[in-house]
Amino acid sequence: MNVIDAAREGKLRLAQSLIILALAGLLIFYHITMLRDLYLGQGLSSDTAYNIVQGGLRLAIVASLLAVILGVRQALWAMWMSIAGLVATHYWAHFGNVPVDFTLHRHPASYLKGFIIPTIITAAFLYRGQRRI
Repeated sequence: MNVIDAAREGKLRLAQSLIILALAGLLIFYHITMLRDLYLGQGLSSDTAYNIVQGGLRLAIVASLLAVILGVRQALWAMWMSIAGLVATHYWAHFGNVPVDFTLHRHPASYLKGFIIPTIITAAFLYRGQRRI
């Protein structure tokens, strides 16, 4: 369901669609910016394998979020798998020997905040998909 169809169904559906659009759009912009930085050689790490994995996961996140915006229900699974993979790479950097600056003075639980926005998107998407009588 897109924003125009949601507007025809009522204010609540429109609000849910706008929440999905705004949050997914924010994440898409962020991950495209990070991909641009990787492309320009401003990667997170001097470890090439780490940067390649990060880039692939960020591409998967962008693609899945675009599909979520278009209303593809199966895209939620792809979104969750790619975001979980990205969080896993942050733990890889934190506990592994990956030379990155973002792990300095960070608590290991701080990487879990990456699940907040996807949780809101999923809740709005699934609640929006329910039919009311």
